[in-house]
Amino acid sequence: MAMSEATANTDKARASDLGPVERFIKATELDTRMLGMIGALLLIWIAFHIFSGGLFLTPRNLWNLSVQSASVAVMATGMVLVIVTRNIDLSVGSILGFVGMIMAVIQAEILPGMLGFGNPMIWVIALAAGILVGAAIGALHGFIIAYMGVPAFIVTLGGLLVWRGAAWWVTSGRTVAPMDANFRLFGGGPNGAIGATWSWIIGLIACVAIIAIIAMGRRQRQRFDFPQRPIWAEAFLATVGCAVVLGAVWVANSYPWPVGIVRRYAEANSIAIPDGGLFIAHGIAIPVLVAIVVGIVMTFIATRTTFGRYVFALGGNPEAAELAGIKTRWVTMKIFILMGVLCAIAAAISTARLNAATNAQGTLDELLTIAAAVIGGTSLAGGVGTIAGAMIGAVVMQSLQSGMVLMGLDTPLQNIVVGIVLVIAVWLDSLYRRGKA
Repeated sequence: MAMSEATANTDKARASDLGPVERFIKATELDTRMLGMIGALLLIWIAFHIFSGGLFLTPRNLWNLSVQSASVAVMATGMVLVIVTRNIDLSVGSILGFVGMIMAVIQAEILPGMLGFGNPMIWVIALAAGILVGAAIGALHGFIIAYMGVPAFIVTLGGLLVWRGAAWWVTSGRTVAPMDANFRLFGGGPNGAIGATWSWIIGLIACVAIIAIIAMGRRQRQRFDFPQRPIWAEAFLATVGCAVVLGAVWVANSYPWPVGIVRRYAEANSIAIPDGGLFIAHGIAIPVLVAIVVGIVMTFIATRTTFGRYVFALGGNPEAAELAGIKTRWVTMKIFILMGVLCAIAAAISTARLNAATNAQGTLDELLTIAAAVIGGTSLAGGVGTIAGAMIGAVVMQSLQSGMVLMGLDTPLQNIVVGIVLVIAVWLDSLYRRGKA
């Protein structure tokens, strides 16, 4: 009997001892922690929908929720790698505020005098400068942590204070506005969305990609003679994945432009408005697309590159990683450089959405980012974490805030709830790890 046949028979014998739910999870290879988090998110949505009088699960609120989650979701993808290596970054909110202020000053006060208002290169230069500043700050933090031996907690706590103060120093506390028209597209809104047609096109492309990934994974397993999922499990995963994507597109296309903006648009383009009104769908917001692209790229980096393998090896056992020849200090420094770049991207989204840079921008975002990563399954003990989980965690955190705002709860109470949720998430993580041990 071949080795693969013996393994298959053993798996069948073990599967016969499992219940129907366990057999389903084993066949589909679904992550139970991820399922639990998605289930908790759905319960949160349903509860807030009931207590808010049916306001939460509306296309308008879900569309705004996706936009509001984008900046924290972008930073959470980097926080996963930071926490996986047993570090922490408390400065991400302050870096966002400082870099956002730098980008705002460049495009609102410096470049217009040099290039003229409305120049198409203004937003490009401002964004590039912000990314370079973010990378430089991350490199500074990483160098002090990795090569000077100062704990990440202390370095980034100092960064939280330094960069918040530096953001004030740039303009002496002044709010900078407005932003460049092209730059504002990163913030969403009627012009910062791609419309119904392109949303459906991207949704269909995503469905094709999901089916292709599942098919390629099955082919790879066949090639290396690895155990395979049943055909029905593959079909189930493809169907659910496509249904979620197309459902999200349908929700985005169900949220119309405000009446006043539609009227101005119709007048500018000589369009007659029918008696029932003119329906123009927002479609998927550009900041959401940016967050999704960042998530895909970060997932590839974490799971398909040598650097990603080094990160998880470093987090799993730093001493063994050092003995294996991994340049652990350089890996740590690169993680913080990457975190700085992601903070700059998040700063662009946040600044564009507000159409201004303020000194309060990014306040407490470090709490939301760390909470998103931990709720998403990243272990503070290191070595464990997923990018997708962190992004869902960001949606969970923003759902809590959005729901409490709809219910009219005061900001202090909102902070209390977020703090309690973070503690519960860490407690559940410790229970999960104890059960796996």
